[in-house]
Amino acid sequence: MAKRKSVRKPRKKVQKTSSFLSTVKRMFIGAFIVVACFIGFLFIYDFFAPMAGHEPVALEKKGQETVSSKKAVTAPKQKVQDKTSAKKAPAKPSTKTFKIPANTEIPRLKEKRQEQVIKHEGYTVSYNSEYRIANWVAYELTATEAKSKKTERSNKFVSDPQVKGATAMNEDYTRSGYDRGHLAPAGDMKWSAKAMRESFYLSNICPQKPKLNRGIWKDLEEQCRLWALDNGSLLIVTGPVITGDMKRLGKNKVAIPKSFYKVLCYYTEKGYKGIGFLFENRDYKDNSLKSMVIPIDSVEKVTGIDFFPSIPDEQEKEMEATVDWSSWSF
Repeated sequence: MAKRKSVRKPRKKVQKTSSFLSTVKRMFIGAFIVVACFIGFLFIYDFFAPMAGHEPVALEKKGQETVSSKKAVTAPKQKVQDKTSAKKAPAKPSTKTFKIPANTEIPRLKEKRQEQVIKHEGYTVSYNSEYRIANWVAYELTATEAKSKKTERSNKFVSDPQVKGATAMNEDYTRSGYDRGHLAPAGDMKWSAKAMRESFYLSNICPQKPKLNRGIWKDLEEQCRLWALDNGSLLIVTGPVITGDMKRLGKNKVAIPKSFYKVLCYYTEKGYKGIGFLFENRDYKDNSLKSMVIPIDSVEKVTGIDFFPSIPDEQEKEMEATVDWSSWSF
């Protein structure tokens, strides 16, 4: 009897264990079915619910994309297009840089006078062999040239090899009490070794009082470089005021001017802007450049030179009659 009882007990334990596992299995299956039903319900809701309340989708003409009112779809595309177009857009040009027609700076003598026009690398000179000095020197100074430091100052004064007839010589200035004053300054010619060398031709030089040459005249040369940088390009015409009663200097009788002029012009979208200066051949001490400004017309009357004649007449007259202070800063 003891052996039978020991055999029956394990059978009941196995039956109970089997029953328990079966119950757990049914619970897992039931939970899985519930979860699956819930997920299925969410899927069906997500599919049908967003369509409710939407307007019909409109189609554009053939060749164009289908447009939906859903901002979430169109916004990213618009951003990509904007970014692409921004890359292709050209850089906005400077409002102060304009192309000036070639030779606009070249003036014209209104009075009969000896003249040999010589074109050099950095400037053009109208040379007067009667007086051994220039009638005028003209050139365009660009912003690139004004800031260039490419070439060092030459300091070698020589006669202009292109001059025909009488000319000044270096020894004419020796112990004369006068500086060899540049018309087109060496400081404007640092962009080219050749231009620098030619700026020391004596056709570009006039006898100037040292305190004029090293004073207010030098101040104006420096100011011109600043104006060229500000405006992209500056047209400059400068020279002595030629008169019949000028004293002479040295063996070659170089004329000593009583006064000098400089006229300037630049171009903007509003037209040409001009300004003039006239200096006696003397020391100006503490005089400011602003106090020396005059209209270009006034310089024309004194010199007998028509400045910037290639500019259309109406624009030339307006530019030369007055000084637009707002266009020039000191």
